Amino acid sequence: MAARKPPRPPLQLSLQFADPSARDALPRHRVARWVRAALDAPAAITVRIVDAEEGLALNRDYRAQDHATNVLTFDYQTEPMVVADLVLCAPVVAREARQQRIPLADHYAHLLVHGTLHAQGWDHLNEADAQAMEARETAILLSLGLHDPYRRR
Repeated sequence: MAARKPPRPPLQLSLQFADPSARDALPRHRVARWVRAALDAPAAITVRIVDAEEGLALNRDYRAQDHATNVLTFDYQTEPMVVADLVLCAPVVAREARQQRIPLADHYAHLLVHGTLHAQGWDHLNEADAQAMEARETAILLSLGLHDPYRRR
């Protein structure tokens, strides 16, 4: 008899499109699946897809960097429930997917897993933490049937 997988933690998901260009690549059920795959605890997560202007303003205001970045994680609480906002900049994500020659949806999946791990306290500030986080991301993405984003092509 096959062992049952434990159920994934519950997720309250809010999906917002300030930039509608990614709407086709991000149906709600896929976003929920990708975020849930990275969760270790119940969560309330807002995923907001923004344009370059909003992405730049947020990165400048909260990280003091004068460019839009692919994903920003605003983690407010980790216990007993993860509460976070994940902000993805649609033009940056699209550009990176083209440069990496991967499907746009796959890149969104990777960044949502990455951001969800950040929301739970994972980080990549030093080499050991980066290797651990990359290994976790890779395992999650492979379990979803996606490619290893860190495999050098």
